[in-house]
Amino acid sequence: MDSKEGIEALFLYAAEGIIVTDDKGFITRVNPSAEQLFGYEKNELIGQKIEILIPKRLTDKHNTQREKYEHNPHARKMGAEMELFALKKNGTEFPVEISLSPYSSNEGRFVIAFIIDITLRKIQEEKSKNYSADLEKQVKNRTLILEEAIEELERTKKDLHKALEKEIELNELKTRFVSMASHEFRTPLTTMMSSLSLIKKYGEQQETENQQKHIVKIKTSINNLTDILNDFLSLSKLEEGKVENIPEILNLKSFLQDVVSEMHSMATEDQKLTQSYIGSEIVLLDKKLLKNVLFNLISNAIKFSNHGGIIEISAQVLNSSVKISVSDSGIGIPKEDQKHLFERFFRGHNATYIQGTGLGLNIVAKYVEQMNGFIDFESIESKGTTFNIIIPQ
Repeated sequence: MDSKEGIEALFLYAAEGIIVTDDKGFITRVNPSAEQLFGYEKNELIGQKIEILIPKRLTDKHNTQREKYEHNPHARKMGAEMELFALKKNGTEFPVEISLSPYSSNEGRFVIAFIIDITLRKIQEEKSKNYSADLEKQVKNRTLILEEAIEELERTKKDLHKALEKEIELNELKTRFVSMASHEFRTPLTTMMSSLSLIKKYGEQQETENQQKHIVKIKTSINNLTDILNDFLSLSKLEEGKVENIPEILNLKSFLQDVVSEMHSMATEDQKLTQSYIGSEIVLLDKKLLKNVLFNLISNAIKFSNHGGIIEISAQVLNSSVKISVSDSGIGIPKEDQKHLFERFFRGHNATYIQGTGLGLNIVAKYVEQMNGFIDFESIESKGTTFNIIIPQ
C-alpha cells in the first residue's frame, strides 16, 4: 500500500467520496464514489469550481470560509458547529460530513476533501429527536393527568371532609333539636293541661277571676308554641333557599308604628315600648323580612326585660343606609356568651330559665344578610342590650 499503485487503489475504491481541488477552488480529481454520490458521469466534474457542489443559498458563505482556509490551511473537519449540505447534479440537497486535508507538490497547493453522505444518520437522529419529543410529551401528558387526578382526589377529600363535618353538625343539631323541642314543647303543653283542669274546677266553683288567670296562661303557652313553630319554619325556608329579598317602597315610620302597636300585646302591663324616628319616611326595603327581624328583636327585648322595663325602638334614615336599633334595660348578655350569640340553639347562661329555642337571633342574622345588611350589638350583663341593624339603600 506504500506504492503509487496502492495509493491509487485507495483513491479509486474508497467508500467515501474524495475530491481534490487546487488553491483556486477548481476540481482536479474526483474518485468514483464522489461521482456516484453527486450523480455525475466520469470526469464530468474535472475543471469545475467546487461551488458547483454547494447549494446556491450557501455559496457566499462557502466562498468566505474557503478564503479563510486558504490563508491557514490545515487538516480539519468542516461544520463542527453547523450543518453542511451538498448539491447533486439533479438539484437535490443532502446533508454531508466533510474532512479537509491540504497538501503541496511540484504542481502547486491542493486540498483533499473527504465527503460522506449522512442522510441516513440525520433521519435516525430526527427519529430519535422526534421519539424523545414524543416521549417527553407523553410524560408531560401523563404527569398532567396524574396531577389532575391528584387535584381531583384532593377536591374529593375536601368535599368528603366537608360532607363529614356537615353530617356531624347535622347530627349535633338533631340531638340539640330533640333535646330542646322535648323541653320547649313539654312545658307549655303541661301548663295548658294543668290550666284546663283548673279552669274546669274554678268554673264549678264559679271563681271567674281565677279562671281568667289560667285562660291568660293558656294563651301565653299557645303563643310560645307558635313562636317555636315559626322559628322552625323560618329556619327550614332559609336552609332550602326559599327566602328572597324583594325590596318595595315602604313608609318606614308608619311601618314601625304598626309593628310597635302589635308588640304591645306581648309586653307586660308595666313594660313600656317607645319609638323615635329621624330622616326620610320613604325607604326601599323588604317589608316581610324586616317585620320578622323586628318582631324577633322586640319580643326578645320584652322577654328578657324586667317588669317596668323600657324597650326603645329607634330608626335613622341616612342618604345611603337605614339604621334601626332595639334597646332594652334587661338582663343583658354575659361577656363570655357574646361571641356565640348568633349560633343556632345557643342560649346565654343567664337565660336558661326563660323560654326560647335559641334560633331567633340566628334567623335574624340570616334575614339581615339576605337584605345585604349587617347586625351588631352592645350589651352589659344586668344593664341591658342594644341591637343595631344597618341596611344599605
